[in-house]
Amino acid sequence: MSVLCKVMASVLVLTLSLAALGWGDGDQGNGRSEKEVSGQSTVYLGQDRDTWRPLMHTTVKLSDIKGIKSSFQMRTFDPEGVIFYGDTKSGEDWFVLSLKGGAPLMQIRKLNVVVSAAGGPKLNDGKWHTLEVSNQGKFVILEVDGSDGLVVGMHSDVTEDDLSGDLRLALGGILISKEKLLVPLGPQMDACVRKGNWLNLSIPWKSEVPDLWPCYQNIQPGSYFPGNGFAIYNTSVFHVEEGHSVKIELWGDFDQMDGTILSIKAPGQKPALVLVANNKTQELTVTDNEKLVVMKDSLKRLEIMLKADSPQDEDKEKESAFVMSGGTLSVQLGHSSAWKDGRLAIGGLLGENTGESKGNAGSQFLTGCLEKIQVQGRDLDLDLAVKHKSVSPHSCPA
Repeated sequence: MSVLCKVMASVLVLTLSLAALGWGDGDQGNGRSEKEVSGQSTVYLGQDRDTWRPLMHTTVKLSDIKGIKSSFQMRTFDPEGVIFYGDTKSGEDWFVLSLKGGAPLMQIRKLNVVVSAAGGPKLNDGKWHTLEVSNQGKFVILEVDGSDGLVVGMHSDVTEDDLSGDLRLALGGILISKEKLLVPLGPQMDACVRKGNWLNLSIPWKSEVPDLWPCYQNIQPGSYFPGNGFAIYNTSVFHVEEGHSVKIELWGDFDQMDGTILSIKAPGQKPALVLVANNKTQELTVTDNEKLVVMKDSLKRLEIMLKADSPQDEDKEKESAFVMSGGTLSVQLGHSSAWKDGRLAIGGLLGENTGESKGNAGSQFLTGCLEKIQVQGRDLDLDLAVKHKSVSPHSCPA
């Protein structure tokens, strides 16, 4: 598999006609209302929906296809996700274009054989790139900004039936089982697509999403919280060794934020730590169970240290320290018990039982951009959160 994933401009034996690319079983009988969208529209692929379900799709008869080339522009900071999918024969033959590690990845199933190829330039630099997928004889070619980015060659001695029936295309998801993919990947992608020309088709696409989210004119790296959603993690996923402290770091312009930045809570206990920004007063409130500290200094970085408990601390009063230095606020908690079997929320206030925010959501959720989030020195991937809604995990409006 590792060799196939690194194939670039090489021949893999079997044939493929790009005209046979389409999409799976669609929306028959699901009861969802659909709206028509132009294939040339600017759309945000990371919109909240079922994880693997495409954002929009279209269906056409194979006999109506006028070309075997599709092109579009894409912009993202996200290193992984599904861009473009298609199949025929109700998902028997299929094609998936995605990013993996920031680079293009094509996966193709044809005549009971699945191949994959990855390589070319990394595209998660936040710039608009033009991608073109075409079929040239026995080769499927992905061009990036006018240059060959990835080539897959296929040939077979098996006689293929004449193609007939429907061709279906999709953006931002797949309609086959994810287990059929040769290379596993996370599907949702914080990306924008525009100026699509899909097999020279002019028919409209369909979307089950009532209102398509806009794409910001300019973006910067970071995680954007629009004020109505947050990300929750079970703290057990971070695998902190017994006796070790926990370090959480946040970067951003905290003067521009409003709402709950972070909260830590164990079941049945009060929140061990809550950080709240107030954009009107330019204050940052830090609450450690019972202690409340209000900071008015401009901050660019927050450092939170949960100290590991030790047997010597059992009978001692546990204290917390709040230290401000050079635009960095260091919060040191005198215990880490709340971290065990607890939850960490980025962008919201944890409630009881459900783990969701309580009270007025508008005053509890964060509005603003966190440029970088780290736990134990490693970047935090919001795509792996237990729950997040309406959050752009890899980009902020600039």
